[in-house]
Amino acid sequence: MPTIVISEFMDEAAVAGMAERHATTYDATLVDQPEALMGLLADARALVVRNRTQVRGALLEAAPKLEVVGRLGVGLDNIDLDACKTRGIEVYPASGANDLSVAEYVITTSLMLLRGAYAANDRMLAGEWPRNALIGSELAGRTMGLVGLGSIARLVKARALSLGITVAAFDPFLPNGDPAWDRVRKCELDELLGLADVVSLHVPLTDGTRNLIDEAALRRMRPDAILVNAARGGVVDEAALGEALRQGRLGGAALDVFATEPLTAEAAQAFADAPNLVLTPHIAGVTEESNVRVSSLIASRVLAALDR
Repeated sequence: MPTIVISEFMDEAAVAGMAERHATTYDATLVDQPEALMGLLADARALVVRNRTQVRGALLEAAPKLEVVGRLGVGLDNIDLDACKTRGIEVYPASGANDLSVAEYVITTSLMLLRGAYAANDRMLAGEWPRNALIGSELAGRTMGLVGLGSIARLVKARALSLGITVAAFDPFLPNGDPAWDRVRKCELDELLGLADVVSLHVPLTDGTRNLIDEAALRRMRPDAILVNAARGGVVDEAALGEALRQGRLGGAALDVFATEPLTAEAAQAFADAPNLVLTPHIAGVTEESNVRVSSLIASRVLAALDR
């Protein structure tokens, strides 16, 4: 039986490094085979997951020897931290390793949505030449509002400033004297929603942030504004967002995270016929480069914990 079980995709070189030192089972499809996964955990001392494997309840009960959980990412919503703490199971996220990828996603989708020129292939191939309909807008000179000013938001800030974008932020937990506020307009949330051309979310999912961007919040936003959520599903009321887009009360949106993942056909109905919308499958933090960094970091932390 394996000492280390990896249930979602991981960089092969990092997997090989772990396998050199401990018996390792790697199968990126285990997340969709819960019975097989639990069967492999009887003697496992380490489990490596991404965001879909639910490390709680029956899975933890099936892993009596578990000592460490490595999370190939930063969010810990899928891990019962209280249960792990009670059992003395260490949980290691890959803090910082994919920040750059998420920051680039925010800037990229903001540019795409404001320009509005990147979804015209079918019209072009059909013989149309829709120049006037695809003129769009520039991001330079506009205001980007960051809800949360943590490590990823600070990378977004740096890139936004370099593009000539004014940056505003709401973060009630960041002290006034923190250097992160340099060249940033500090706002309350309602003020930020009303002034920003692009609102980018950088908050965890908690009781206080669930549906933070609801119908009322969306109505405070400018009718031509863009919303980007590469933080956590559940922070945005998806039904309210879809309706705001359909009614022309919002300029566009990019969502990389959803209340239900993978996005089901039923959940997807919230976005039916919504214009100027970019939907991606929780990959903002996953690039070739970040996958190597995240995998290497978690492999080293898991091995260090096992070898103590």
